[in-house]
Amino acid sequence: MNKISTISIGNDHAGPALKNKVIELLENEGIKVINHGCNSNESVDYPDFAHAVARDVESGTADRGIVICGSGNGINMAVNKHAAIRSALCWKAEIAALAVQHNDANVIALPARFIDEEEALACVRAFITETFEGGRHQNRVDKINKCC
Repeated sequence: MNKISTISIGNDHAGPALKNKVIELLENEGIKVINHGCNSNESVDYPDFAHAVARDVESGTADRGIVICGSGNGINMAVNKHAAIRSALCWKAEIAALAVQHNDANVIALPARFIDEEEALACVRAFITETFEGGRHQNRVDKINKCC
């Protein structure tokens, strides 16, 4: 993958604090961030933010996306409804690295209530630095993309 220049990010009410730390890291790396919110702890529906991020990645407006909710599960399920998205729920940097290397993940989901800031930022670092290995993994990614 070429150098990442833009990342779209979205979160629900469980993730504003973590999202702000992620944005700070990305901007310090010179990556433009499209922030779809949410920016408060007031209850919102995570699919609204997931779909906005997915549309940015699908359209090429963003190179990759990051989504955040309490468990990471709901927002990950929502973003993966989009055919061009391969999102991985990440709670360890190694998982994020493998998601890109082996699965060509273009979105990661972070579980704000189950990951500390240091590990979350390590996941993001892996996500923005790793590249897809192709080779034997390409056939598997092709099969993911041909589903249904």
